[in-house]
Amino acid sequence: MEEKIKVTKTVRYFTHGNAETADNIWIVLHGYAQLPEYFIRKFQDLDPIKNFIVAPEGMHRFYRKGSYGRVGASWMTKEARLDDIEDNQNYLNQLADSLLKNNNFKQRYLLGFSQGGATASRWHHSGKFNAHHFILWASVFPDDISIEDGKSGMLASNNYFAIGQSDPFFDGKIEELKSFFEKQEFSTKFKQFDGHHDIDKKTLLAIAEECENL
Repeated sequence: MEEKIKVTKTVRYFTHGNAETADNIWIVLHGYAQLPEYFIRKFQDLDPIKNFIVAPEGMHRFYRKGSYGRVGASWMTKEARLDDIEDNQNYLNQLADSLLKNNNFKQRYLLGFSQGGATASRWHHSGKFNAHHFILWASVFPDDISIEDGKSGMLASNNYFAIGQSDPFFDGKIEELKSFFEKQEFSTKFKQFDGHHDIDKKTLLAIAEECENL
């Protein structure tokens, strides 16, 4: 018989920039098998005076190969997935409460890369961060999200989908992705770049500049 208990868990997050001077806060969710202390480096070209970057870590760490060596983190698996979705929501809500308690940021950005995109999408849909700008990067949009009640965060935010033209995880599927987002009730700007499954700095900076000029 399966039974469950709630426990307290220590989680890590990494930051870059000056929270006291920043006009913008970015919460960026890493992909599968990544670690936030390295993932956050992809955002260091954003002006650290104007942008405070926060990279939370997925709650499940593991050895990437065998039983030793490099470590990665994950947001969830198919096992007990509903529990993990709820835990992620609670975790990120608590983090947002802490980050926003003493700082009045003018603009809030949420970016989810690869596996982190699904978690970011679910959190943006019904969480407490209320991002002004949502960036789904090289990720599948979760099919368990429904915006029929008109309350989804996607309906209120400025949304982007970014993808490398040579991303092996989306080989031959880019037109299908465009069609998917064109059919949604929320508006999404589609950004392609010459690259693979990664955060392209030039595209990131272009999106940030575009958001600043809205």
